[in-house]
Amino acid sequence: MSKLETNTIDTVSGTTNLTIGSTNTSTIALGASGDTVTVPNGALTGQNYPSFLAYRSGNQSITDNTLTKVQFNSEDYDTDSCYDNTTNYRFTPNVAGKYFVYATIRGDSNGDSNIQFHTIQIYKNGSAISYASQNFQANYPRIMNIPISLVVDMNGSTDYLEIFYNMNDTSGNPFITEGNKASNFGAYRIGA
Repeated sequence: MSKLETNTIDTVSGTTNLTIGSTNTSTIALGASGDTVTVPNGALTGQNYPSFLAYRSGNQSITDNTLTKVQFNSEDYDTDSCYDNTTNYRFTPNVAGKYFVYATIRGDSNGDSNIQFHTIQIYKNGSAISYASQNFQANYPRIMNIPISLVVDMNGSTDYLEIFYNMNDTSGNPFITEGNKASNFGAYRIGA
């Protein structure tokens, strides 16, 4: 193995692509730490795909103190058509790997000082794998955002993710608001 030392690698004048290992997978070592970057077949593109961002395009009524699947019915983007925004409201990535998953729900109790507590949950294959909750004791707000995030292993074929939400309020008429995409759900692949 030979060693090349240089300060700058640049493309040839008039070109925009720099190719490393055009027919084989290449591994690039990063300094003395031993960290590496693998470039598959000379191309480093789409490393964070599939990815998507979905949101509520309008309010979704929910039943008081009942866990409900959130119907994120609009998409900002969906790189590989892996999010179903019309029927099941779920993300089923077609590439195996670890995914960073995030969601935020903006819950409205439909009246001042009504939210007692609310919970957001990430479901994988029909079972809860993570949740976040807020309990307001005697200081009940009307509107609150609740975020959640997690890294999840997905098999790239049958695994799917959904978001569920629950609000217990004194009005009995809560809903999820869209409010400039305040209620959203997204994910992107971060590695194998």
